[in-house]
Amino acid sequence: MELENIVANTVYLKAREGGTDSNKGKSKKWKKILQFPHISQCVDFKPLIDMKYSYVIDQQPIGRLLFLQFCEEERQEFHRYNVFLDSIEKYEIESDENRLELAKILYDRYIRRDAVNAVDVLSEDMIVRCRHQLDSAHRELFTDCSTAVKTFLAGRPFSLFESSMYFHRFLQWKWLERQTVTYKTFRMYRVLGKGGFGEVCACQVRATGKMYACKKLEKKRIKKRKGEAMVLIEKQILQKINSKFVVSLAYAYETKDALCLVLTIMNGGDLKFHIYNMGSEPGFEISRARFYAAEVLCGLEHLHVQGIVYRDCKPENILLDDAGHVRISDLGLAMEIPEGESVRGRVGTVGYMAPEVIDNEKYTYSTDWFSFGCLVFEMIEGQAPFRARKEKVKREVVDRRVKEEQEKYSHKFTEEAKLLCKQLLKKSPKSRLGCHYGRYGAREVKQHDFFKTINWKRLEAGVEDPPFLPDPHAVYAKDVLDIEQFSTVKGVNLDATDDTFYTKFNTGSVSIPWQNEMIETGCYKELNVFGPNKTRSPDLILDLKPEPEKTGCFPFSRRKTQSARSKPVPIKDQCFLNKNKIADEISS
Repeated sequence: MELENIVANTVYLKAREGGTDSNKGKSKKWKKILQFPHISQCVDFKPLIDMKYSYVIDQQPIGRLLFLQFCEEERQEFHRYNVFLDSIEKYEIESDENRLELAKILYDRYIRRDAVNAVDVLSEDMIVRCRHQLDSAHRELFTDCSTAVKTFLAGRPFSLFESSMYFHRFLQWKWLERQTVTYKTFRMYRVLGKGGFGEVCACQVRATGKMYACKKLEKKRIKKRKGEAMVLIEKQILQKINSKFVVSLAYAYETKDALCLVLTIMNGGDLKFHIYNMGSEPGFEISRARFYAAEVLCGLEHLHVQGIVYRDCKPENILLDDAGHVRISDLGLAMEIPEGESVRGRVGTVGYMAPEVIDNEKYTYSTDWFSFGCLVFEMIEGQAPFRARKEKVKREVVDRRVKEEQEKYSHKFTEEAKLLCKQLLKKSPKSRLGCHYGRYGAREVKQHDFFKTINWKRLEAGVEDPPFLPDPHAVYAKDVLDIEQFSTVKGVNLDATDDTFYTKFNTGSVSIPWQNEMIETGCYKELNVFGPNKTRSPDLILDLKPEPEKTGCFPFSRRKTQSARSKPVPIKDQCFLNKNKIADEISS
């Protein structure tokens, strides 16, 4: 039995390390899998894409890279504006002690009218304002300048980009992005844990070698527990989120027996494991607890701004990645709250639910700030505020403690840490920290003295060094045989009435994570090749038919049908073919 666990861990670690070949886990046929279609197959995407600079360039990672390449190689007069924007991004995450010097360099290089690389789309008011505020070197010093430059780039430069081969290449990437996803897209590895409706295991994309966690939701178990709405809400919320501090959804697909969510893999284990198993005594030093609390705070901020209440903030749901950063996971209890409305629901984990949740009162985001207070307390104390670890006590007793008793603070707390927890764990939402500005309550929490040493811009950019680095050769998960297996679901039959639900779930790849995967794994760089001397490659020439696929030298061999990616479609008919189908798939 021990051998089975060793083998499972060895195979999994080898996959994580990229194997022994130069392809770093990619299939030998990865270039065939990611082969660009002829551009005639893609031009009908354009009317269906949000054709704004703010979407194609600011939100689409591959769109941004292709626009930068277009400006640098075809329109040098626009290139300096992109360099300026990159410089502003670096300035905003620079450490406090270096920002003044950098501000003066940027002003002399780009802002002054007589500067060699002057950004000539700035108004006189902007230039004067920058000059007068230069000595303050505050992070938002160049925000107005950045906005003005983006407004300029969104005009004629973006219009020229639209008619270039670089934009047509973007359409080819979008075509690849929407290809069907099945179980054959992935290799599966060891089970990492259990979810509410099935197991979670490690998986790897065959085409790119990228590792993910696959959360399998058994169809029969979902139907038996009437969990369709809950599963779909979780999937839709995950698809909407794009944050360094919340696990991302990369793919959603179905098999015969399960619905699968392919998520960011977090190899470093959860905070509960680290709080209780990785030191001489439970809990973290204040500095380490502060770092994790700040990153979780950024995750909650992102959710709340999107109108989402999390409702399950606890150490088990905060996961570490390879580099030691943390992310919020398991959004099964999360819920969207329309602006100006509130929700009711006694959901969460015993000992972490706020008093208003226990009493089944209406609430918005207040419950997350109470649970966040419980998390911070537990990281420092090494014990939850209202229930000792492994304490056998009835739910009613824990609920009474939450509603009536005052938590106790030991010598482990600094005055700032104690004050933060006290303000977050207030029984009434009206007096609780974070509850006075609706979905923007995180701003109030960030200003607390406990976080005064945090450089929020650098933290949000992911450039601050974590206090702990997980061992890359360790598996922070239970042994395979120690993870309890699910029993077989009996008495439930799947039929055609379930297909509508499965269709809503089975939407394939998610745009931003998929494009980031192509970039991070080197696929973008290796495949994004044009013709000689910056000309169109054959697959980008609209009126050039692609070469037919080779059928071999034996006339009696079975003749292959031409693949969809190589079939040219008459340009004049493009916008009328499959438009509704493509619109549905892109919007979903």
